[in-house]
Amino acid sequence: MFGLIEDDEVFLVTAPGWGSSGAQHWQTRWEKGYPLACRAEMPDWFAPERAAWLAALTATIAASPGRVVVAAHSLGCHTAVDWVLSLPLAERRRAHGLLLVAPPALPILDEAASDAGVVPAGTPLMPFSGFDAPRLQRLPCPAIVVASRNDPFCPFAEATAMAGHWGARLIDAGEAGHLGDTAGLGAWPAGQKLLQQLILG
Repeated sequence: MFGLIEDDEVFLVTAPGWGSSGAQHWQTRWEKGYPLACRAEMPDWFAPERAAWLAALTATIAASPGRVVVAAHSLGCHTAVDWVLSLPLAERRRAHGLLLVAPPALPILDEAASDAGVVPAGTPLMPFSGFDAPRLQRLPCPAIVVASRNDPFCPFAEATAMAGHWGARLIDAGEAGHLGDTAGLGAWPAGQKLLQQLILG
């Protein structure tokens, strides 16, 4: 699929969510399949700090010459939104697009993490510093939100509302859960098509 992409000036930066993305995650597979790809590595994957995550994503993108498409998952979606909204007007042309997959409702509640199987029932999460609410502003670049109807981290109505505020196209993924490591998506061809639309758009 990635072999069809001819625009070698568009770089792919992945922004994983809490805990990063494992070997079976579609982000990991995309990084291996697309030659102009890199991952934003966060200083602490399990105790997220919004300002630190934004700084890490910003530094990763700054090291990628040319235009950038960010493919974000879960909490990485809010970091990607923070990045593009923090760009000075003169630099916004670098943001070629955002693919925002399974953005969680903020704040992330212990019950949601328990329902998702992230932590055992009754176990509190570590604080998600700064991730108190989504930034609900229109994004200055094309964006696609992919959300499922049974994501334990986000009711579909809330994902729909976030997409509306961001001016993003919403893709209904049906009942696919949180669209991460355990979703069985493999290389996720349907997601690759959406990514290609942003890269070639």
